[in-house]
Amino acid sequence: MTPSSILIGFVALEHVAFFVLESFLFKTPLGLRVFKLTPAAAEASAVLAANQGVYNGFLAAGLVWGLIAAPAASLSIKTFFLACVVVAGIVGGATASRSIFLVQALPGLLALVLLRTGR
Repeated sequence: MTPSSILIGFVALEHVAFFVLESFLFKTPLGLRVFKLTPAAAEASAVLAANQGVYNGFLAAGLVWGLIAAPAASLSIKTFFLACVVVAGIVGGATASRSIFLVQALPGLLALVLLRTGR
């Protein structure tokens, strides 16, 4: 297994965790702590968070697809979904919280660089 595949697997697992947190655990004590929200704020934004969680689930699914796809297609699939992760992380970091850049965009960017350099 290549370093890029290991990092892509990590990024996919992160997005599964984001999916679960945003779609199912958003209003729980864990979700409130992770997102630094009051119960009222979480209640008011839960539908938006669930929608965002679904998108993170799609990113995870795409990365896993890239990891298991035939070699002829896997490079393109992984590149596309990693680029989506990076863009989402940059937008989230610029608009919601700078930590999103570190947690989402940076690992995605590192995986993309490793992938595209053949590592």
